[in-house]
Amino acid sequence: MALRVAEHQVNLVASTLKSLAEAYVDPTLTPLAVYDASKLGLAAPSEPMIGFTMYERKAGVGFIQRLLIDHAFQGRGYGSATMREVIRRLRLYPDVQRIATSYRVENRAAAQLYARLGFQPWSVPWNDADPDEVYVFLPS
Repeated sequence: MALRVAEHQVNLVASTLKSLAEAYVDPTLTPLAVYDASKLGLAAPSEPMIGFTMYERKAGVGFIQRLLIDHAFQGRGYGSATMREVIRRLRLYPDVQRIATSYRVENRAAAQLYARLGFQPWSVPWNDADPDEVYVFLPS
């Protein structure tokens, strides 16, 4: 679990270890490791885990809590592919009526990624607590 983000991203996403600890005590959280699918089927894949994501299903919302792609693998489409897969999985749950996520206002890469995937601004009542957190949802 030696995933690392670029230096300027350190304060933009929680560590994998912290996320796994949260998932251990909260059954609504689903953590997923991200690997390069081209390495599937090998007897002993030598490729390391390249990313991590985690989502939550609560109150009709599939909320993507974390997306972390190791700095060495960023810019290759893994973030987009991971998000598309998580969205696909969330759509399989009948209780999920809305898919959403959030990001820090200074995280331009996340803002661009989510906009490309079709996410739109989501006005949530609890956002007053942290105006630097931007909430977005994926229209049905």
